Amino acid sequence: MTVRRVVDADATALAALGADSAWIHASWGGPARLARSGHAWGAFHRGRLLAVACTYFLGSRYEDIAVVTVPEHRREQLALSCVVALCADVEARGRTTSWTCSRYNRPSRLLAWTAGFRLEREYVHYATGTPATKGVSRSRNPAAPVGGVSGA
Repeated sequence: MTVRRVVDADATALAALGADSAWIHASWGGPARLARSGHAWGAFHRGRLLAVACTYFLGSRYEDIAVVTVPEHRREQLALSCVVALCADVEARGRTTSWTCSRYNRPSRLLAWTAGFRLEREYVHYATGTPATKGVSRSRNPAAPVGGVSGA
């Protein structure tokens, strides 16, 4: 397994992550644009992308990052390796890395903590329209916000 910067030739590997993971490159306008951006690091095994961390929102001083790992390779520290490499890259650009996730996204919060992020503040997420819940029981946690960037 190799952790390296994602390059132009990796656009197909990003697209192969599938529809459930397409959000990772959506803010860049698709897999090809993320691949050529220079703002992503991936864990590759035999040409297959198993995890990718990227700048999700690019600001003037901050880069808010996101990460996704294919389900069958979670808990193998692939995401952590990608996040650490990306954070070093962001720092080398003279910027500050930030991590945003819902307070109820425990895997993402644990990954952020393990990678060295510390909680600065918790947020409340507002949205308009009908909430779209996917596989979440609102009765279990009626106060859970809808949306947010997830990563692990």
